[in-house]
Amino acid sequence: MEFFEIVRGRRSVRAFRSDPLTRAQIEAVLEAARWAPSPHGRQPWRFVVVTTVAARARLAAAMGAEWRRQLALDGQDPATIEARFRKSHERIVGAPALIIPCLYLADLDTYPDAERQAAETTMAVQSLGCAVQNMLLAAYTLGFDSGWMCAPLFCQETVREALGLGDDLHPHALIPLGYAARDPVRRPRRPLDELVIHWE
Repeated sequence: MEFFEIVRGRRSVRAFRSDPLTRAQIEAVLEAARWAPSPHGRQPWRFVVVTTVAARARLAAAMGAEWRRQLALDGQDPATIEARFRKSHERIVGAPALIIPCLYLADLDTYPDAERQAAETTMAVQSLGCAVQNMLLAAYTLGFDSGWMCAPLFCQETVREALGLGDDLHPHALIPLGYAARDPVRRPRRPLDELVIHWE
């Protein structure tokens, strides 16, 4: 496909068919992520791949319990909490494969002042976003679909415990992979004249 066709065609899928993906398909997506730009070439990302039914169910249950707790803190009523939990749970257990991109800060340059160190960490987060975008575009190019769930950001320790990950891994997202069960609703995009706020 032509590049802009890929960019415009990629969509965020929330319901997947049960058809499995091969290891080669998943590795191709990860290979695309590997080539993302990164600060000082440090590649501050690590990827967790979850494909077994048991592991997906365990992760969904752990994250779901924490999400229910957070939604209750927000004052949402029990029926709404249950409906939102059910949709999220189905999205996680229904995808044949999950990739969890984790921020990995151990190899970053270090500075004696907090301001520059914070900027270094921000660059690493931006780089992780580039790696995720590469994955999303690669999946679509290869003929299957993906999504971008930010839920792990709100329960990093829960994700680490559910999957037995080290404290040096900071889960930032959850990327379900598979074949779309139905076409998602596409949200309209703002026109360029609203997005470009300065040009000289």
